[in-house]
Amino acid sequence: MKLDSYEPNIKEPEAREMVAVCDATYIGPGKWALVVRDPHKRENVYLNIVPFETTSAYQIARGKLEEEGFVIKAFVGDGRVAVPWLFTDIPTQMCHFHQIQIITRYTTQNPKLEAGRELLDLVKTLPDTDEDSFIDAFNFWCRKWDSFLKEKTINPKTGKWQYTHKKLRSARTSLRNHLPFLFTYLKYPELKMPNTANSLDGSFGKVKKSIAIHSGLKMKRKLKLIRTLIFGCD
Repeated sequence: MKLDSYEPNIKEPEAREMVAVCDATYIGPGKWALVVRDPHKRENVYLNIVPFETTSAYQIARGKLEEEGFVIKAFVGDGRVAVPWLFTDIPTQMCHFHQIQIITRYTTQNPKLEAGRELLDLVKTLPDTDEDSFIDAFNFWCRKWDSFLKEKTINPKTGKWQYTHKKLRSARTSLRNHLPFLFTYLKYPELKMPNTANSLDGSFGKVKKSIAIHSGLKMKRKLKLIRTLIFGCD
């Protein structure tokens, strides 16, 4: 097959100071493509194929880039694995899109409970509000629904109790944990940090589309295709 003999002519990214936008996308069983992007130069500078999206994978990415002379001035990414404990020495921004996704997973797109509807509406204001206003509104929601979220349900068979609204409690915990990192981009205007990792959407979109079209590719060929697409996307 011609693809086996093809070697992509990829120019190695030049080392620089940069804001790092990082995310990973699923490419197949036991395979994730973790990518680091310079959003200002619209250039992907790092790709690693990993079995899982983990904190250690992000640590490796940062270490590799710094070995090559890159200086990471700030980080934008998914709080599930990389915020807040990995990049404590630089400004860190939790991606608003990922935060909204997290809350939506707990409440669904159309929450049945009023508390869920209010929380989903609140988190959707993230891109258009400021830190003080959002925190005030979130704290008001927490006070309003405090007793509701403490409700317990007894299992009639075991006699053990559990919180009735576990998913809403988890949504609240997610927002509480990420609050210090949701408005970093406003505190460092000189860095021009994006508030989402959405600059990687074009790269990931091309990868997923190509994988779908060439679904029968062996992994070795698939990885060559992915590398070409990641470093060829603008």
